[in-house]
Amino acid sequence: MKTVLEISAINYDQEKECITKALDELQNLCKVEGGYHLSNPMSRFGWTFFKIWLRPNLLFCINEKFADMIKKSKGQKSEEKFSRFMSDFFESRGCNVKLKLAEET
Repeated sequence: MKTVLEISAINYDQEKECITKALDELQNLCKVEGGYHLSNPMSRFGWTFFKIWLRPNLLFCINEKFADMIKKSKGQKSEEKFSRFMSDFFESRGCNVKLKLAEET
């Protein structure tokens, strides 16, 4: 399974740049290259939607390096905690997006 973050943004260009910088920061911390991929955007009702596919090497490193923070995040299940952690991480970097975790086969 692939881990996918579904992102909703009002200002796509600004938020894409913000999210890319935040993900690049995570890659640098993890010493990983090419750890994510952004889908093409789709706009509806004033919102733009796109997906971020996290590759296993980056996902593993995020879970390892930030295990304590993820564990303390809101949510019952580990997936909810991870989703909340990523949402908080983007927010702390100035990104104004809504995030939902999805898994694709």
